[in-house]
Amino acid sequence: MKTYKYNLNNALNIDDLDYVYLEKENDKCTITIDTDYQAAYGMGERFNQINQKGLTVQSHVYEKFCNQGEISYCPIPFFFTNTGLGVYVDSWVIMEFDFDDKIKITIPKDSLGEFPEIYIFRGEPKDIIREYVGLTGKPFMTPKWSFGPWISANRWNTGELVEEQIDLLEKHKFPANVMVLEAWSDEATFYRWNENGEWKNPKEMIDKLHDKGIKLLLWQCPVIKKMEEGRFHKVNEEDWEHVKQKGLCIKNADGSPYTIPKRRWFSGSMIPDFTNEETIKWWFEKRQHLLDIGVDGFKTDGGEFVYDDDIKAHNGMTGIELKNAYASSYVQAYHDFIGKDRVLFSRAGYKGQQNFPMQWAGDQQSTWDELRHIILAGISLGMSGVPYWGFDIAGFAGELPSVELYERSTQLAVFTPVMQWHSEPIGGQFSEILPGIKGTNDRSPWNMALCYQDEDLIDRLRYHHNLRTNLLPYIYDQAKKSSETGIPMMKHLVLEYPEDELVYNIEDSFMFGDILVAPIIFEGKTDREVYLPDGMWTNLWTGETFTGNKKYQIDSGKERIPVFLRSGGGIALNLGEDKELGSYVGNGTEEYNNLCFYLAGDEGEYCFSDDLGNKILITWKDGINKTQVLSGNIQFDIIDNI
Repeated sequence: MKTYKYNLNNALNIDDLDYVYLEKENDKCTITIDTDYQAAYGMGERFNQINQKGLTVQSHVYEKFCNQGEISYCPIPFFFTNTGLGVYVDSWVIMEFDFDDKIKITIPKDSLGEFPEIYIFRGEPKDIIREYVGLTGKPFMTPKWSFGPWISANRWNTGELVEEQIDLLEKHKFPANVMVLEAWSDEATFYRWNENGEWKNPKEMIDKLHDKGIKLLLWQCPVIKKMEEGRFHKVNEEDWEHVKQKGLCIKNADGSPYTIPKRRWFSGSMIPDFTNEETIKWWFEKRQHLLDIGVDGFKTDGGEFVYDDDIKAHNGMTGIELKNAYASSYVQAYHDFIGKDRVLFSRAGYKGQQNFPMQWAGDQQSTWDELRHIILAGISLGMSGVPYWGFDIAGFAGELPSVELYERSTQLAVFTPVMQWHSEPIGGQFSEILPGIKGTNDRSPWNMALCYQDEDLIDRLRYHHNLRTNLLPYIYDQAKKSSETGIPMMKHLVLEYPEDELVYNIEDSFMFGDILVAPIIFEGKTDREVYLPDGMWTNLWTGETFTGNKKYQIDSGKERIPVFLRSGGGIALNLGEDKELGSYVGNGTEEYNNLCFYLAGDEGEYCFSDDLGNKILITWKDGINKTQVLSGNIQFDIIDNI
């Protein structure tokens, strides 16, 4: 592994690599890389395709409601090719990456008239990602509970509705570790609970959630809101005047407050300047009471609010940098505020985003096309050093998803870093654009079953939510490994099989640790083609073994997607009394019902560790298992089938 670092202000040419050329103009420079390659990966969260060859890509944080296409909430100026070349441009400015026969990177000067530093890597794909996160920060490890099932809906705007969801979870025996409340606040300050009696005792409610093993996240957005015409809110008015007088917001060139342009989300609102320590102090003093009563984190929505080049932040950055840097300053400020035992769920970000987990894929409609794009986004973001990511199961907006789409999306979500259902309510901000059906847009399992009169749906979905909690020891173990190495939890096959040309353009399956996941992403299908790379593979559902380096047509039925465990790999499981997949184990994360290990192949090694101080090494060969408890004192079983 080799890393080459260049300051583009000083380097007139790049002598160490004879296929890399630098051209300078007055206000920009162009890096040309003349190399043979078949695939380029990375560039952040990309909804259009994973292999970026043939595309021109902008590194621009930008918000688009649904069907993002080439737009990205979380672009990252880092990529690598199948031929072992990697590039990271350490700049906040919007750049253009042209992945043609030759790779061309166009880099404008920043607001100080400077060019950035650029890093060029040579090595294996995994080593290049490790080197990138070594420069920008290893992924910050989040608590185990953040990898359990999440539930969310915009319509939960009273304590009674929260109680109702708790009751429904218990009635249907669905596990949940996280609840997200979006419509909790006064819709004016976003730090005060709604004041019309909707929340009788927030602390008591949070304590009850905690007693049941459920953590609470509250929605946030970085605005000092301009109130709707005809609506007055005293505290909002006071905050507005304070921010203006103290200069705590992003400003125009003339020193006046910058406001979000017309026809944009929260138009007319000011945005806090998180490069100003006085802003940070004021902003989070207003929100400290939320942590004091037990709030476990925030859904840090928005952040894509900079549209002008000539605005300015306290630290001297202008809109030239802030179009990308603002979102990062926002989520970093929240990350520093909440500390290590809480989490964020952010939409927007840029380079180094892995330092402020977790990431959310933003807004999607409930369509099959959006489901296909979601997979691309999660894998590409992981290839850019951001491992903890999730999406809204079957989309959150528009008409209710079909039962089939909802089930296929749930089956996929089990094997992603964050598993969450979420929905926009009837009468919500997008109700006129994308109206719902049947009187409610609630994407809860029970409402889906009710709307479609499918009594068995809850049982089918319960299996997958239980499966998620069964897999939690394995998922958390994989998350720890990602935190230590930067290698994503959702891995493109090229990371594990860089010499196999057949994997370069596979964009509809991925590795989840030692598990290969091949989602069903087309309507009406129960089968699909699956390419299994080198080695032996075990079907997780049937136990059938398959030889690698071969394509198979796998029919997994309506209730499963094709999932295979690589020979030599193992899975740590928390199982119920029957020690079967899909068994209910509740919401607890601080102990195991039955810790079990499922091992694949005639020979292998699996080292498992958790957050409880346990570390276990298991090796096996020709039917003989050897176990070493390296730390802790935990009982466990090795099982032959699941």
